[in-house]
Amino acid sequence: MNRWPSLFVSHGAPTLILEDTPTRRFLAGLGQAFPRPRAVVVVSAHFMTERPTLGAAKRPPTVHDFYGFPDELYEMAYPAKGDPDLARAIQARLGQAGIEADLDPIAGLDHGAWVPLKLMYPEADLPVVPLSVCPDGADADHVALGHALAPLRDEGVLILASGGLTHNLREYMTRAPDAPVPGWTRAFADAIESAVRADRRAELAEWRQSIPEAAHNHPSPEHFLPFLVALGAATLGLAGRAVHRDYQWGVLAHDAYWFD
Repeated sequence: MNRWPSLFVSHGAPTLILEDTPTRRFLAGLGQAFPRPRAVVVVSAHFMTERPTLGAAKRPPTVHDFYGFPDELYEMAYPAKGDPDLARAIQARLGQAGIEADLDPIAGLDHGAWVPLKLMYPEADLPVVPLSVCPDGADADHVALGHALAPLRDEGVLILASGGLTHNLREYMTRAPDAPVPGWTRAFADAIESAVRADRRAELAEWRQSIPEAAHNHPSPEHFLPFLVALGAATLGLAGRAVHRDYQWGVLAHDAYWFD
């Protein structure tokens, strides 16, 4: 394999790792779908900063960035090594692309990072470099960020973008786990799948205007910004594909996309 994929996954609630759901089973098998990378750059919706920031800790701590969940979750850890040298190299690469990025020597792995990683690589034996999203930044800047990261895919580095294809928690709180999927959720998810399959990147990059029900599904953008980074890192001229589609609580689309 000459190029590792750029992936977008929906990480769901922290309890995903405890539940027997289609999305948990998908993530548990995803790490075997391609050769082992030498390192992972993980872009999580829960690592938010004013400008792009790379975690440069030698041992990034496991961050339990949630409350009111089962005790078992707070006892979980993901003791992966960091890679400060890779973080610095990426910072320099981004600088060459005109993107100013910071290094954070203590940044840890929030649940958007460690939950999918623990399912994909349970031995925690790959170096991990977290990379932030910037909710106050432009969508185009996140696509450009992914584009600058793309050469890493030829160097044995997996780009793992972790968010939620839809993420309206106010609507989620009013529904049961087996609630029917409303039309506004399905319309958004189906439009994303159609645009990815047809390689309509401009449409995806301008998702707030071009994808139906964008604001309803994302009252705030942070859970879709990792998708834009994965999109930006995609190989030009090759369409991506949905490799998993699932709905939980009706309004949470837990879809995943693979960009070759």
